[in-house]
Amino acid sequence: MNYNIIEENNKIIIKNILDFDPKHIFECGQCFRWYVEEDGSYTTIAYGKVLNVKKVDNDIILSNTNMDDFNNIWYNYFDLGKDYWDIKKELSKDPILEEAIKFGNGMRLLNQEPYETIISFIISANNQIPRIKKAVELISTDLGEYAGSYNGKDFYSFPKPEKLANLEVGYIKEKYRVGFRADRIKETSRRIYEKEFDLDCLYNLSRDDGKNILTTLPGVGPKVSDCILLFAFDKEEAFPVDVWVKRVMEYFYLKEETNVKHIGTHGARIFGRLAGYAQQYLFYYARELGIGK
Repeated sequence: MNYNIIEENNKIIIKNILDFDPKHIFECGQCFRWYVEEDGSYTTIAYGKVLNVKKVDNDIILSNTNMDDFNNIWYNYFDLGKDYWDIKKELSKDPILEEAIKFGNGMRLLNQEPYETIISFIISANNQIPRIKKAVELISTDLGEYAGSYNGKDFYSFPKPEKLANLEVGYIKEKYRVGFRADRIKETSRRIYEKEFDLDCLYNLSRDDGKNILTTLPGVGPKVSDCILLFAFDKEEAFPVDVWVKRVMEYFYLKEETNVKHIGTHGARIFGRLAGYAQQYLFYYARELGIGK
């Protein structure tokens, strides 16, 4: 994709970009390292870098960065190599998705760091976004490396697996307020640190094979595995089913209450290779409007 990009004063300005709204991107449930500023912009940390993202008219302003980091980190992180106009055109053949896409028009899938994504979504089980965000922040502040400050706030990268693997379960539970998830976090971190579990192999596997391997990790079930595959391993066909996706699928498509496995199978069947994008549009649409609640 070709963009009109200007670099000035520690900022990257992407001119007249369509399909990019920070609110839709950061508040659609796919990541937990974002903070809303008083001016409505969002500050996030990824790959050890702190970035502020603001939309002004049709421009996106990335502050606290440079062209090297844009090319090496943010271009891929914000999925800027994908043509979202084509994706939305294809999905909009479905009239329900057409409405969902209009509502969350600026959503983009983020390509996140695998280990952080795994632990974050283990924490997400039966949890709420503010509590997930707080737990991830506590872990990072306690164990991560200092990545810099922005707007008076210090930021820390998510720690390496060995840091959590070497802690006592009780410490993880109490310090980071993760409850029953503490032993799952420690054991998963240990397996990754000791190379019992190979993260890199997931890039080359199908969605189904990836799910089969990921669900061998403690705390990783069908929904969490699909989240990991979609948000960290570019598996566009993954279709995570949480409470909101379950409700919207039952309300619009199935017309009856059914089990999560059936909904996941149905979503993958009707949306095909673009199921992950469909899931994010539907999730945001359902949650913001309270559909099926």
